[in-house]
Amino acid sequence: MLFIKNGKVFTMAGKTYERGCVLIKDGKIAFVGEKPDFTPCEEDTVIDAKGLWVMPGIIEAHCHIGITEEKEGEEDDDCNEATDPITPYIRALDAVNPLDAAFHNAIQAGITSVMVGPGSTNVVGGQFLFMKTHGRVIDDMVIKEPAAMKVAFGENPKRSYKDLNKPPASRMTIAAMLREELFYAKQYQKKKEKAKAGEDFEEDFRLEAWLAVLKGEIPLKAHVHRADDILTAIRIAREYQLKLTLDHCSEGHIIAEEIAKSGYPAIIGPGMSCRNKLEIKNVDFKTPGVLAKNGVKVAITTDHPVTLIQYLPICAGLAAKNGLGIEEGLKAITINAAEICQTEERVGSLEAGKDADIAIFTGNPMEVFTHTMYTIIDGNIVYRWSDEEDTMTEQQ
Repeated sequence: MLFIKNGKVFTMAGKTYERGCVLIKDGKIAFVGEKPDFTPCEEDTVIDAKGLWVMPGIIEAHCHIGITEEKEGEEDDDCNEATDPITPYIRALDAVNPLDAAFHNAIQAGITSVMVGPGSTNVVGGQFLFMKTHGRVIDDMVIKEPAAMKVAFGENPKRSYKDLNKPPASRMTIAAMLREELFYAKQYQKKKEKAKAGEDFEEDFRLEAWLAVLKGEIPLKAHVHRADDILTAIRIAREYQLKLTLDHCSEGHIIAEEIAKSGYPAIIGPGMSCRNKLEIKNVDFKTPGVLAKNGVKVAITTDHPVTLIQYLPICAGLAAKNGLGIEEGLKAITINAAEICQTEERVGSLEAGKDADIAIFTGNPMEVFTHTMYTIIDGNIVYRWSDEEDTMTEQQ
């Protein structure tokens, strides 16, 4: 067993213990509180977290880690299938490389799980997955797959097919192509349901991918920056009664009340990037705070590698500084992210029965001088701040 004691424990489930402890058994959290009925044996590992912050592992709710790999160039960039604007059947599971160096950077930052999938070249990009950041075999790292269906609005799909002389070339066409695809998927669903009564039925590989979306098991994951694109995504999701996450949501602060009325959550970012497109001219770290104050559930994203994944806590800190606040900033990279990704039954908070994914810091992880002392995934210590690193810091 693993026993963490004497730390300031932020459960992110409504309770903080000033001198708390966490007991881990068989990869799960067995106890969180102040005084467990437990005496460690010689075989047990004990971490004295006196003076440290003990938190749920940090969660990145939207990224391309392991698909757009660092240092590898075009040969190892599998983020987009830029030959067909509608590709619902492609799966991130088949492209994520767990040996991407960025996974180690994530672990060093206390990031224990990520939502990863295709980019935004296509109107329908394919299926995301939710996974742990530690491991060598992708199948063993997955928490939920598929976890979402990627769709994209705005500049990216508009500009991607000009040279191929293929649609879409306008926002109208993007919306129409998505509606058409959903229409065919709905018809396919009805035919398949009727076939259960004895009718002959031939399965369609492409349309099968939509069934989890239509049943409400996973959301549309919409790449939206501009206010009008956000509203179009909401409009289409309502038409087909679908779950939806508003990813990037750069102009969300402009229509905060309307987003709040929709009931859909927002995954905001990347904030630490240049405004290299017209649709992100209004990117601002105030957006998460404005949305949260209007009742929108908010998570923060780096959109790695647009902003490097290890800076996720700093992005949350900048959002906290600009109106989100410390408590909501921490939620945006823990429990809110888990709930938006529909994985809160396993990760996002420190509660008995959940996965033992824990990060231990020297202080608030949203502050730049804070160090990650330990990262624990499934009850295993996968990173610890070493004496060598401590010496290097002193010398610097």
